[in-house]
Amino acid sequence: MLNSITPFFIVDDLEATIRFYEIQLGFEVRYKGGGDGEVGDYWAFVGRDHVMIMLKAIAPDVHPLPNASRHAWARWDAYVNVDDPDALYAELADRGVRIHQDVGDTADGLRAFEVMDNNGYVICFGRPLRNRSGCA
Repeated sequence: MLNSITPFFIVDDLEATIRFYEIQLGFEVRYKGGGDGEVGDYWAFVGRDHVMIMLKAIAPDVHPLPNASRHAWARWDAYVNVDDPDALYAELADRGVRIHQDVGDTADGLRAFEVMDNNGYVICFGRPLRNRSGCA
């Protein structure tokens, strides 16, 4: 049985990224580590509900490389399936999150919106407009 998948985002500043996910997106730190006393923690898993994202500061010369920086037409770094994209959109807008693309029906058959995190990663939150049987 497969239980979940966790995208892995390389970040420049772990603590700033954790703050973004906690304050802006309502995530919480689930796991954090890597430090040995002399070196602070350099990885964390942040999560909300059944979703997690791994964040890791690799080295000062290894920077984030979001998909949008390579291919504007393939900009999503993660897709999160949600029950009610409109309600989540309203919640995040109320938190002052900078929305990358407003909620709406997409050409891909989704009801979705996009958020860009503080490292440039684009996360799409949405759900299919129809299920496999073709029913709404």
